[in-house]
Amino acid sequence: MEIPDQVIYINDDRCRNSYSCVRACPVNAIEVRPERAHPVIIADRCIGCGLCYLSCTPSAIEYKDSVEGVRELLKSGRRAAALVAPSIASEFDDITDYRKFVGMIRKLGFTYVHEVSFGVDLVAFAYKKLFEESSGKYYITSNCPSIVEMVEKYHPHLVSNLAPLVSPMVATAMVTRDLYGEEVANVFIGPCIDSKAEAGLYGSRRLIEGVLTFIEIRKMFSENEIQEKGVKMAEFDPPYGNWGALYPYPAGILQAAGIKRDLVSSHVITASGAEDIREAINDFDHHIDTIRHHFNLFFCNGCMLGPGMVRHDERFRRRSLVKQYAEKRVEALDKREWEKNMKRWSALDLSRTFVPNDQRIPEPSAEAVNEVMKIIGKENRSEELNCNACGYGSCREFASTVAKGLAVPEMCHTYNLRNKQEYIESLRLTNKKLSETKKALKDSEEQAMREKDAAQDASEMMNSMLNKLPNGVVIVDNELKILHSNESFLDIIGEDARAIADIIPGLRGADLKTLLPFNVYNIFSFVLRENESVISRDVQLEERMFNISIFPIRQNRIAGAVIRDLFSPEVQREEVITRVSDVIDKNLEMVQKIGFLLGEGASETEKMLNSIVESFRQKKSGDTR
Repeated sequence: MEIPDQVIYINDDRCRNSYSCVRACPVNAIEVRPERAHPVIIADRCIGCGLCYLSCTPSAIEYKDSVEGVRELLKSGRRAAALVAPSIASEFDDITDYRKFVGMIRKLGFTYVHEVSFGVDLVAFAYKKLFEESSGKYYITSNCPSIVEMVEKYHPHLVSNLAPLVSPMVATAMVTRDLYGEEVANVFIGPCIDSKAEAGLYGSRRLIEGVLTFIEIRKMFSENEIQEKGVKMAEFDPPYGNWGALYPYPAGILQAAGIKRDLVSSHVITASGAEDIREAINDFDHHIDTIRHHFNLFFCNGCMLGPGMVRHDERFRRRSLVKQYAEKRVEALDKREWEKNMKRWSALDLSRTFVPNDQRIPEPSAEAVNEVMKIIGKENRSEELNCNACGYGSCREFASTVAKGLAVPEMCHTYNLRNKQEYIESLRLTNKKLSETKKALKDSEEQAMREKDAAQDASEMMNSMLNKLPNGVVIVDNELKILHSNESFLDIIGEDARAIADIIPGLRGADLKTLLPFNVYNIFSFVLRENESVISRDVQLEERMFNISIFPIRQNRIAGAVIRDLFSPEVQREEVITRVSDVIDKNLEMVQKIGFLLGEGASETEKMLNSIVESFRQKKSGDTR
């Protein structure tokens, strides 16, 4: 299949139309239409959260693969810096020491390996300053790219409340650029799929030239046969981070900046996970003047469970792994060097802006929603089960989504069940009718076989009778191809026809034009064209004289002919009698007219002629005896 130019897409070859992706999508960015074979992710509406990717059991949801691009980058000879998210402690628990992991990264060909925890520290203190100087304005943190896209696309009026700060990934890339110059190629390695889209925002500056998920970096290790036991330990390149190593926790960035988190003095609320995020943004939108807190939001349940990781369970075990890793890193940290580095790079411009990109679909009319409710069998309020099996909060919310053109009624469990029962009943009736039809068909086949046998017998009888006729018989189609002829016709045509008949019985399919002269087959053409019979026409074939009668059998399609050999004794006698009788009839009429003048002379003439005819008849009878 052709890979679309978007971060997350559906592979039609793998899709089984379970609609689990549609149910999982928090912003209705996956469209289902009857005219399409499979659902489609609308790129403009997608926020890159990856919930559809995690929910799809056939693995039909895929995301933009960066492995090939990074592989080519490493082969190019340019210096490359790997920017590694601190959530490696959660993902790579199979690697005994993080320094082994760093060694594996270097073996892939990266010149530098930096931990993003220092970028976290920079951004965390920028947040602390922003919150302290907010003067009554409340912000939503902008570290999570999916949160940023959700606000820009579905709450565009809150864009001004997004904290105008870059993410730790971008901050770390700025540090490496400052360290190594503009030519260094930065590649981020982390648990987030939507970081690929975020990196694209800085494409003109080539700030981040590749984003690998943890799944993709494992793939590169496998392709290059790089294992822990085959590499030496190596340390990250400085500057080293402090408590930024806790970033995988939803509240880790607050901890890194020393922002108060207790219930009494804290002015920041942290929320994570799709359900809490939707509720948090809704409350911020409608009640921020009452809440009066900044919101620290992460779409996933922390960056220790991002969609770009191999596993997404054992959350509390993973929290423990991150905590242990952070403690080790901080314990070994040179605080003075860290403070010096923080002072140096705090001068970086970490600001950014946001652009509203309203993707909200107008709510359908009540009539449209009610029509869908009627279709799915929820016309009455009492029938609204709100079972959530479709993935929506209520039957009406689902009906509204169908009315918007983003879902289909088949996603409703009760609708499908009802249709299934109706289908089973329909199938039962169909099977019954099929059985009756099958019996009728069998009877019809038996009757057809009997009629076929009868027709076969009749055909054989007709062929036998035609072959015994003394006169030639031939039947042709509108192209003058012979459909049937008898033995007498073969005798008339001659030895050449006999030779052909030995190969093609009855001359079936032979061209009459090759067997008879133009003046004869032209009469056939006339009969077929005009649909008129030609009776008793004398024609000459070579040195023999024949009498031919041609008549239409099927209008303009089939004609038949009877051919008599006038040199045959039987035909000669019959012709003489017939033609003398014609003379008698014609002359009798004349004699009767002059009888009045000649009197009995006419009677004598009639007797004489009758005696001639009788003489011929007696002679013919004597010959027969």
